[in-house]
Amino acid sequence: MATLLLVRHGRSTANTSGVLAGRLPGVALDERGLAQAAALPGRLDGVPLAAVVTSPLQRCRETLRPLLEARPGVPLHTEERISECDYGDWSGRKLAELADEPLMQVVQAHASAAAFPGGESMRAMQARAVDAVRDWNARVEAEHGEDAVYAMCSHGDIIKSIVADALGMHLDLFQRIHVDPCSVTVIRYTRLRPFLVRLGDTGDFAALAPKASADPNGAAEVGGGAGAP
Repeated sequence: MATLLLVRHGRSTANTSGVLAGRLPGVALDERGLAQAAALPGRLDGVPLAAVVTSPLQRCRETLRPLLEARPGVPLHTEERISECDYGDWSGRKLAELADEPLMQVVQAHASAAAFPGGESMRAMQARAVDAVRDWNARVEAEHGEDAVYAMCSHGDIIKSIVADALGMHLDLFQRIHVDPCSVTVIRYTRLRPFLVRLGDTGDFAALAPKASADPNGAAEVGGGAGAP
């Protein structure tokens, strides 16, 4: 079956301001995010792309713009099912203040039971995203053959939930997965099982440098975080 390149959007203005953007409109890439997007074509140079699929949100479209300009013949498709998690009433709020919400503990440790007020559950988020991947795998393979490679630009929690599914990992453990802005995660799907080929590859190792603000309790960054400074 097809090989999927999961691209997380570049760093956004919401990432750097510590805001949980969700599906709010007008969230753009910041200066670093634009630079990350500009570097993406070079990082994927030599990788044949049968198609590119994107979340409808602005930050994903901006991330893909340089890649599509470098690959004018590659078709672009919009997929609602890989849009950001609907955080409902949490959308637009500071992550620092959300940390004190009782629900945040559930999001961290028991994600399969977490449902955002006025939004969706994390179970529903994963189900729609995985369904989208399976459908696009079948479509790309039917149109381009079983060795085809395609890219999908989405969001941190979406990508982590897809990786968890590929690894046969319960959703309650998905916060153990981390993907930086504009990282590329590669999953090769086969008839019997998926293979995780790359996880959160940014093309460098700057993200491994110690972070002064790292949470001593090891809390995951809901929404995906801003990546390396």
